[in-house]
Amino acid sequence: MHIHLQTLGCRLNEAELASWAEQFHVHGHQVVQDVKAADLVVVNTCAVTQEAVRKSRKLIRKAHQDNPLAKLVVSGCYVSLDPKGNPESMGVDLLIPNADKDQLVEIASRELNLHAMPQAATEPAAHHLLNRGRQRAFVKVQDGCRYRCSFCIVTLARGEEHSRPIGEIVQEVNALHRRGIQEVVLTGVHLGGYGSDLGCDLAAMVRRLLAQTDVPRIRLGSLEPWELHGDFWDLFTNPRLLPHLHLPLQSGADSVLRRMSRRCRSQDFAALVEQARDRVADLNLTTDIIVGFPGETDGEWRQTLELVERVGFGHLHIFAYSPRAGTKAAALEGQVPPEVKRSRSRELHALGQRLKRQTLERYLAREFPVLIEGKRDRDGSRLWGGYTPNFLRVAIAAGPDWPLENRIRRVRLEALAPAGDEILARLLPE
Repeated sequence: MHIHLQTLGCRLNEAELASWAEQFHVHGHQVVQDVKAADLVVVNTCAVTQEAVRKSRKLIRKAHQDNPLAKLVVSGCYVSLDPKGNPESMGVDLLIPNADKDQLVEIASRELNLHAMPQAATEPAAHHLLNRGRQRAFVKVQDGCRYRCSFCIVTLARGEEHSRPIGEIVQEVNALHRRGIQEVVLTGVHLGGYGSDLGCDLAAMVRRLLAQTDVPRIRLGSLEPWELHGDFWDLFTNPRLLPHLHLPLQSGADSVLRRMSRRCRSQDFAALVEQARDRVADLNLTTDIIVGFPGETDGEWRQTLELVERVGFGHLHIFAYSPRAGTKAAALEGQVPPEVKRSRSRELHALGQRLKRQTLERYLAREFPVLIEGKRDRDGSRLWGGYTPNFLRVAIAAGPDWPLENRIRRVRLEALAPAGDEILARLLPE
């Protein structure tokens, strides 16, 4: 059968999508990019905000409208939080909550009576990620979260923490590398909590990957800042572990962090950043900031701006707070007016653009290996695009027919792009 996969939301959803694609292939099915060519459509939803819920419902309806004859399977956080949300009205044939999503392919095959020619499972084929134009793969290593930040609904949707065995992760990464993947991104709801149910930790798992796989690049997903201790920084002496960390700050005001039920205070975060940059060369730090959390005063907002500038993040993910039913924050007093959120978001966006520009300028005239991901047009020119190990976006002027896609090539970073969002680079001889 022809299977079409769609997702909305986080990297973990992307990792799950990749896993399902692999399992469908093993079962003898073919993953296709055109929804109209599919016999079965699978949608992985998100519910982190009310807007994500709206987008999830829209994605489900559109999938059914685009191919009303296909069977429609829906999973993800929206399903787990609203399992009685009238799926028939959106054309859904099967709902699979998060607790069962690791068995999605088996459940769909059984409940929807999917058939495939057995020999198809043994036919060699290009890897589905490369077919979708991606040279990095998201690998889900953990699910669930023990913490209860007051704004977060995901912990309720994903449930308790559970980690995949290290040997299983090693096998998946080796299989991905054999099929051409050059970079894996380790993801989880609470990545820093990996191994709490297995008697090990994230550092132990990364050490095993570095020792027992040959994939050139291993990148870590989002990590909570309060969980990086001891010998964690020693891992980065191996250049295959890439020097980029996404550490969610959320707010620079301790009073707001307490209302958020966060476990890291502003001075702790600043001290961690200083330690990290002292230990890891060329480390690029990115973060999340929530704008307009309930009760956020002008003074608290200024503290956030000051800490963001002090740290000098390479990129900001900015989220205007919206109440999410089922979270403690939704019941807090002092909801910030929408116009204030918009004003603060614009101010933070301008600061983030300036900091990103300063980060990129700091690396001009340096040389780095870049994973080249594909061609694109920019300002009338055909350029190759990719990322440095520390996740700086690079545009390379090279012949459009050159065999560069999915290759790691050394480049010299020469100039900032006019928009200030990436670096123009020159390919160096091999």
